[in-house]
Amino acid sequence: MSTDILVHTEDRITTLTLNRLARKNSLTAAMYAALADALEAAAADPQVRVVLLQGDATVFSAGNDIGDFLNQPPSTQESPVFRFLRAMAGFPKPVVAAVCGPAVGIGTTLLFHCDLVYAGDNAAFSMPFVNLGLCPEAASSLLVPQMMGYHRAAEALLLGEPFMAEAALEVGLVNRVVPPTECNTIAQAQAKKLAAKPLSSLIETKRLMKRGQSAQVLECIAEEAASFGRMLQEPAAREAFTAFMEKRRPDFSAV
Repeated sequence: MSTDILVHTEDRITTLTLNRLARKNSLTAAMYAALADALEAAAADPQVRVVLLQGDATVFSAGNDIGDFLNQPPSTQESPVFRFLRAMAGFPKPVVAAVCGPAVGIGTTLLFHCDLVYAGDNAAFSMPFVNLGLCPEAASSLLVPQMMGYHRAAEALLLGEPFMAEAALEVGLVNRVVPPTECNTIAQAQAKKLAAKPLSSLIETKRLMKRGQSAQVLECIAEEAASFGRMLQEPAAREAFTAFMEKRRPDFSAV
């Protein structure tokens, strides 16, 4: 398993830590595979009742590692990133997240599949897919308007404008905003509360809350993935990624 993802199970809690701080916890295909493997194992393990996902006090995730992404673009529904998204969307037990600093792209969209989210007051959320010539992923085209309302979702998804922790609290994306140095500890304490409860009740309550849209979410993930893969080969995305690698502003005037 990738050392960029730390997996620790204790007291009925599996903690997944993004551990690539030198690259701002940007995610590679190997990291997605490790996360998917860990989620699948936690789902199947009757001794695990809760998963906690955390980063560092300074950064949660800068999103995809662009170099790795361009070298290993997701080409099928079995690509590691889509395995991870399906594992998150279908995970039957509670998932708690602790988010501090930047949460870019999938660093934000994965949170819509978590059950409890705690944010440091330095958290900054962004979904800049349009700015990369792409479209939303992780069923965010469905879940973001549902949670935030259409017009705020349009600012976040069409303009790609970031929003801070207090705005995330206002729209219900996070449960509480806390000092960054306390965020992981507070999330761990909440996970321990959940882990003390009966597993059957946790699973059934989560199933009932999500039953109305579970199939729709998986269908949306698949549809977004098809569009994402197609758009990745188009001129706008090529210009966006070339500009990123050349450290210049993209020029979309011809696309």
